[in-house]
Amino acid sequence: MAAKKASARASATGPAIRIRRVYDTPGPDDGTRVLVDRVWPRGLAKADAHLDEWAKDAAPSTELRRWYGHEPDRFPEFTRRYRAELTTPERQEAVDHLHALAASGPLTLLTAVKDLDLGHVQVLAEAIREHDGG
Repeated sequence: MAAKKASARASATGPAIRIRRVYDTPGPDDGTRVLVDRVWPRGLAKADAHLDEWAKDAAPSTELRRWYGHEPDRFPEFTRRYRAELTTPERQEAVDHLHALAASGPLTLLTAVKDLDLGHVQVLAEAIREHDGG
C-alpha cells in the first residue's frame, strides 16, 4: 500500500487532503481542519485543538475500533470493514461533506492515532479521494 507518503502530499487525481495528528501545531497550509475521531483526544483542551469541525460520524464505529485495537495484522480486515461502514447513510453523509470541503480547498484530517499509516484516517482519506458524489 502506497499510503506511507499520502499524509505528506495530495493525490494527483483527487482533492488536497492532508493527514496530521491533532496534537501537532497547525500549519499555514492546513486549510480546513477536521477532527475525524469518534472520541475526543485525551489531554487536549478544545480551545487548543484549532479545529474547524469535528466529524464524529466519519470515524469507525466503537465496536470496530475496539476490535481493531491498532493491531497491524488486523489492518487489512479493519480496512475492509471500515470501508463497508463508510457506505452506511450516516457515514456516507459525512464523506460527502468532507469531499465537499476538500473540493473547496485544502482539507486536513486530524486524529489522535499515533501510527498514521495504520489508522482509520488513511482509509477515510482514500474514500474521500475516490468519492463520486454518490
